[in-house]
Amino acid sequence: MNQYVAFLRGINVSGYHKVPMIELREEMHKLNFKNVATILNSGNVIFDSINNDLKNLEKTISEHLEKVFGFPVPTIIRQSEMIYRLLERNPFRDIVNTKDIRLYISFLRKDIQTELDFPWTNNDKSYTILEKSNKEIISILDLSIAKTPKGMEALERYFGKDITTRNWNTIKRIEKKLRVDLN
Repeated sequence: MNQYVAFLRGINVSGYHKVPMIELREEMHKLNFKNVATILNSGNVIFDSINNDLKNLEKTISEHLEKVFGFPVPTIIRQSEMIYRLLERNPFRDIVNTKDIRLYISFLRKDIQTELDFPWTNNDKSYTILEKSNKEIISILDLSIAKTPKGMEALERYFGKDITTRNWNTIKRIEKKLRVDLN
């Protein structure tokens, strides 16, 4: 049995595309996933499956949830081991974190190549992409410079819409619910 984290894009944002977590868990069980848990209300689902084909899992979940809830639910999945490696690496360890600093991990479905040089910073210096590693983008938003995450529009411009972003604190919360199964 493999443990995964599904990141659902664009649900429960500003009152749109509402997906109650209880119903989400029920629907994941209907797909025969085991040990289903949700974290926060923003579409983070831990589950176990015997299936090890990530593309197939993403497609199955996305299509099922769209049928049930009536709107597209793009889904990006990572194995739990990847989350552990990311946390162990701690890409933000050298960042001075203040109340205005937001630390983000963006997950890409495909490994998109770009000509950006990293670290890359937008024009007003509020948003910095520190690095891109495989299908993850590590970035920082400074709210003392810009009160809106406009800089994050750069993610879609350079990497497309097949992406979803989570705050580093959310990733840490996910870790607390992951089953520790390190052989």
